[in-house]
Amino acid sequence: MTALTEYQRLELPAIWRADPEDQRRDVIVSLGDATLVIYDGAGRPLAHWSLAAVERLNPSIRPALYRPGPDSPEELEVTDTDLETAIERIRAAIDRRRPRQGRLRYVLLAGALVAVLAAGVLWLPDAMIRHAAAVVPAAKRADLGARLLDEVRRLTGPPCSTELGDRAVGELEARLLGGSGRLVVLPDGISDAAHLPGGIVLVSRALVEEYDDPSVVAGYVLAEVARAAAVDPVERMLRVTGPMVAFRLLTTGDVREATLAGYAEALLTAPPDPVADRALLERFAAVEVPASPYAYAVDASGETTLGLIEADPVDPTFAPPVLRDAEWVSLQGICRE
Repeated sequence: MTALTEYQRLELPAIWRADPEDQRRDVIVSLGDATLVIYDGAGRPLAHWSLAAVERLNPSIRPALYRPGPDSPEELEVTDTDLETAIERIRAAIDRRRPRQGRLRYVLLAGALVAVLAAGVLWLPDAMIRHAAAVVPAAKRADLGARLLDEVRRLTGPPCSTELGDRAVGELEARLLGGSGRLVVLPDGISDAAHLPGGIVLVSRALVEEYDDPSVVAGYVLAEVARAAAVDPVERMLRVTGPMVAFRLLTTGDVREATLAGYAEALLTAPPDPVADRALLERFAAVEVPASPYAYAVDASGETTLGLIEADPVDPTFAPPVLRDAEWVSLQGICRE
C-alpha cells in the first residue's frame, strides 16, 4: 500500500514519544511510499511506521494522536493540519481497499449456498427417486405393471394365448416364479425379454419358437427376475421418466398415462441391464435349471458368457425337465393360433 501521490515525501513537524513514560520530542514526519518516518531535529530516523497499520487514538479530537499499531507504546501528536489531513486521507484510502468483513461474509455465504444448491441438484433428484420407489405399496406396483402392460400391448399386439399354451405358461410360472409373478408371451416388438413392476416378465415368441430346449426361455425369465431384484422396477422406471414423475408419484400417488406410454416404448427398445454371473447362477441353482443353454443362446460362441458355462450349478444331463414335452410343445404353439 502506498501513500497518495500528492503526499509522497511530505515533511512536517509533530511531537513524538517512544513510551508514555518518555519525554515528548519535537520531530519531523515524512510520508514515504508505504511508511511514515519520524526524524529528530538532526535528521536521524527515530521510528518507521507502516501506513497500513497506523491508528488514530482520538477520532474527531484535536490535536490528533496516532500510534503505529494496537500494541505499540509510541504516540505521535499532530498539530499541523496539513499533516493531519494527509494522514487521514491515506488512512481512508487504505481502509477502502481493505477486505470488508461483511463482503467476505457475503462471499462465504454465497459460496456455501452455491455448494448446497449444487449438492441439491446432484443429490436430491436421486434421493427423491429412491424414496418414491421405496414407498410404493405392492398394490400400486401391481397397478403400474398392469397399466404398463396395456401400453406394451398397443405396441406389440395382445399377448399370445391358447388354452394349452396358457396352461404351459402357468406351469412355467410356478416353476420359475414360485406363483408370485406373471409370465407374458408377446407376439412382436420385443427382442428377448423384459420385466415390469408387479412381477410381470415379458418374453418374445422367438424364445419359445426358435429353441428346442425350454431351459433357454427359462434362463431369460430368470435373468429378468435377477434384474428386478438388483434394481427396483419402479425405481428403474422413475430413472427413465425423471424426478418430476417421482415427485408426482410421491404427492399424488399416480403416474400419467402419457408417461407410462413413453416408458413402455423405451422399455421395449432398451438393451438389457447387465446382471452379475453370481446372481444369475444363484437363480438357476434355486430352481434346478441349467445355465449353459441360456448362456449359449445369449452368445453362441460362449465367450461373453463363459462364467455361466463353467460355473453352471446344474448338470444339463441330470437336470429335471423345465416342462414336460407336451407342455413345451403347447408353449411353442401359443402364438400360432
